[in-house]
Amino acid sequence: MSANAKATVSTLIPCLRYRNAPAAIDWLCENFGFERQLVVPGENGTIAHSQLRFGNGLIMVGSVSDNEFGRLMKQPDEIGGCETQCPCVIVNDADLVYEKAIAAGAEIVRPIQDEDYGGRGFGCRDLEGHLWWFGTYDPCAEPETAR
Repeated sequence: MSANAKATVSTLIPCLRYRNAPAAIDWLCENFGFERQLVVPGENGTIAHSQLRFGNGLIMVGSVSDNEFGRLMKQPDEIGGCETQCPCVIVNDADLVYEKAIAAGAEIVRPIQDEDYGGRGFGCRDLEGHLWWFGTYDPCAEPETAR
């Protein structure tokens, strides 16, 4: 690891774009337990920027926009439902989150199961088709406690 990376105190933060970002924020908070830290409204009911907390993690959510940066991203329905990345959320009780995801209408793409490497988890798509992984395995934990 480079000296710069070792000296950095920030963490990696996924940034997601939604056509209806206000609805996505509500859905993520109500169904997966994210909490609004900051929500900056944009024009015409859009979200210019938001920060949603989950434990000691954070995601940023904003509205799809037709600008230089926005044109670098595609929504899942524009590319056949595919994704090039997937937020992974470490939870204490994957079965509870799984049941909430089903109740919220999330598309389950990988049913909940125990993993060979430890932990228990599942994959799903949210209300706009973004892929998510929820599980109990914590790759940042000490090896003997990661499972």
